[in-house]
Amino acid sequence: MDWDHLRFFAALAQAGSLAGAARLLGVEHTTVARRLQALEKIMGQTLFVRQKGGLTLTQAGQQLLPAVQAMEKAVRGVEQVALPDGTDEAHPAGLVRVGVTEGLGTVLLSRQLALLALRYPQLSIDLLALPRLLHLSRREADIVISLERPKRGSVVVSKLTDYHLYLYGERQYLARRPLVRSSDDLRHHQFVHYVDDLLFSKELQLLAQLYRPARFVFRSTSIAAQYEAVRAGVGLAVLPAFMADRDPTLVRVLPGQARFTRTFWMSVPEEAKAVPRIQAVWRFLKDVVREQQAYLQPPVSGPGQ
Repeated sequence: MDWDHLRFFAALAQAGSLAGAARLLGVEHTTVARRLQALEKIMGQTLFVRQKGGLTLTQAGQQLLPAVQAMEKAVRGVEQVALPDGTDEAHPAGLVRVGVTEGLGTVLLSRQLALLALRYPQLSIDLLALPRLLHLSRREADIVISLERPKRGSVVVSKLTDYHLYLYGERQYLARRPLVRSSDDLRHHQFVHYVDDLLFSKELQLLAQLYRPARFVFRSTSIAAQYEAVRAGVGLAVLPAFMADRDPTLVRVLPGQARFTRTFWMSVPEEAKAVPRIQAVWRFLKDVVREQQAYLQPPVSGPGQ
């Protein structure tokens, strides 16, 4: 049996939809459907049924899932030992998989982690910068940076940093619209936001604290896509300061009122914390974030004010 069929099955079970599984795997939804059809033909059984909320496992699918998850864990273990492990933090070697929210991963951490791998030739890093929650219990990552503090499992958790978010608009867009002096003036504007039913963390339910639009002109599960929509002059959106303040075309709107603070938590399985390569990356991430505080927690009187 083709392992890839099972890998697609596991992603589909996790996401609950062809589109969601496609996003997780970085493929087209038609590819997921084709893999599922092939697996069901091999198994001789239907593994999912379509319901109003998406795809649900059949009894056969429920019986198959634990075995596939065990196989995933075994494959992850093989990946971990495929490269030699360093004997100490000063000489890290092997694979470390870091799961992190999309914005932080792409804007602040990707370059730094790439340079870390360049510094240590025996170290390999997988950066999973995804708009979803990654699970340590499923061994999806060795280190996870999340918006919500893990409350279950044998994990070591550390507060990584607070960070600020503001409401932003593109300069030319704002020049064409009525001036915003108070939250009541926001009724004259269009908004960009997350897709509510696919929001992976309640910590991102920010705009409703300030204003509830009747409709959104553009929504996306991706913060990078929202950022690009705001840059295109589509409307206003709550964005991380570490992403938007770097862009001179964007301006904070109502910075005194529309300022939000959230926290990044970093966690690792308790049994993995002492592994040299993981210790090295853990400490490195702490150092990088410490150096980036000016972007993560800028003053209210920031760029564009």
